[in-house]
Formats: sequence, C-alpha cells, structure tokens
Amino acid sequence: MKINIKSVNISQKKGTKKAPVNAIKLNDLGVAGDAHSGPWHRQVSLLGIESYQKTEDASGAKLKFGDFAENITTEGMEIHHTKIFDRFVGNGIELEVTQIGKKCHNGCEIKQLTGDCVMPKEGIFCRVISGGELKAEDVLEYVPRQIKVHVITLSDRAYEGIYEDMSGPYAETVMKAFFQENGRQYHIQRTILPDDEELIKKVMLESKAAPFDIVITTGGTGIGPRDNTPDIVKPLLDKEIPGIMEVVRVKYGLEKPNALLSRSIAGVMGHSLVYVLPGSVKAVKEYLNEITPTIEHSLRMLHVIDAH
Repeated sequence: MKINIKSVNISQKKGTKKAPVNAIKLNDLGVAGDAHSGPWHRQVSLLGIESYQKTEDASGAKLKFGDFAENITTEGMEIHHTKIFDRFVGNGIELEVTQIGKKCHNGCEIKQLTGDCVMPKEGIFCRVISGGELKAEDVLEYVPRQIKVHVITLSDRAYEGIYEDMSGPYAETVMKAFFQENGRQYHIQRTILPDDEELIKKVMLESKAAPFDIVITTGGTGIGPRDNTPDIVKPLLDKEIPGIMEVVRVKYGLEKPNALLSRSIAGVMGHSLVYVLPGSVKAVKEYLNEITPTIEHSLRMLHVIDAH
C-alpha cells in the first residue's frame, strides 16, 4: 500500500499550527528546523486528509494543511490503523511508527477553532530510520512490521521421534492467536532439538543474529539430569526478566506445589525476548497467559520507544 504526500509542514513552537513548506529535510533528529525534532521517539508527525475531512464535515470549518500541527499530511489510507514498528519507505527515506495518537495540548489552536482536535485520536508519530528530502507529491510505501518468533522444543525423545511434540505446536497456536487478535503480522518458525548443550547454544545465537523478536523454548526446565535449558540459556542473556516467571510459579504453585519446581527464566538476548518454558502443554498455557499481555510493551522498551 502507498500513501501520497499532500503537504509537508513546519512550526517553530510546540502546540501551534504548522505552515506548509516546499520541502522538509529529515535527519536523525526528525524534521530539520521543526519544534518537535530531537533525540526522542516522536520526531515526525503524520495525519491523513481522511481525518481532515471528518473534522471539516463535523465543524463546518475550512482547514489548511498543517492546521493539526502535523509535519506530513498524507492521502491513501487511514494511517491511525497502522501499528508501532510499521514503516513508511521511499526515496531513500524510512520512517518507523512509534506512537498512535497523543494527549492534546491544553488550549491548542485547532481545538479552539473547531471545538475538537483529531490529532490525538488519528495522528501518528514516527522516528527517522533513514533521512532525506520529502516534498508534496512524493510517494511512500507502507510496510507493516512482521514480528518474528522462534519456538524451540528441547527434548531428546521428541527429537528422536519417540513421542510427538505437543508443547511446540501449542505455543505456536497461542502466539498466532495473540498476533491475530492484535492485528499484527507475524512469522513463526518451529524447531525441535535434543537436550544437547552445544547445539542449543548454536541455535539460540543464530536466533539472536537473525534476529527473531521472540524466542520461546519448551522443555528442560525441571531438576532431572537432562534438564539443562535454563543453565544453557541464562549465560546468553543480556538481562533477565524475573518477574513473569516468579508470578507464574507462585500463582500456580499455591494450588499445585509441583509448579514450584520449574526453573523457567525470561530475559533479553540482543534484540530478542527470550522465554524458557516447561515442556508440558498445560505449563505452556499457564506461562503464555501471563507473558503475552507484556509482549507489546516489552518490545517497545527493547527498541527504546517510550510510549506509555
């Protein structure tokens, strides 16, 4: 899908309308010369003329490009239906969506004029991944971000075909449902490995380099002689995220003490979120029920998007 650039706009003061200009220069701080440029996640603002039309129809006011303080006025899609991490690409420029909507400035000019401001609901914000010059009549392509997940089953017997892997496919099903519910595009890869330390390290480091956004392992979290997954994965993590696993162990361990024997861990490995889960379908369900509500925020934190 493509969007047409109808206008590019600049203001030197926050909370005010922006004025159309012939062209804007995008750099690693945002729009050169604009009040919103800086080393943060809301460097460039975009709003579609589709949103302009709604306000004009409701208020009767005739509006000009830049009146909602957007840097880029677009046409071609309702851009507020994009997702964080999606991108707009063209002419060497690459913008990454970092926020949908915002809190309105008290007493902003457009709200005083029309009685409402559509920017907090339908405006979006981006940061500049690759800069360049942008002007009216240019075209950018909308590229949805695909979240990549690697589900790795760790089991000697499943690897040898002695029994069917159930936990890996179940984890894949849960993640598919989660992404579909949230309107996310995704790619899920599944792998079955034996409980072999060097092989597990190799595949984990390959997942980090790919990079996969999320790596989920199942199996090997108990206290048996071949239950070594946490011991293998933990040294590969840059940071641990202990809270999730602690909550699950306590929550389910209060009813079934055997749940307290799980040594599951979670953490960050490069730009990958890593979740080391037990090997039973029931345990995978319990853990992912607690993990999935945290994934979007975790990915934003990992990619330095402070969109609370």
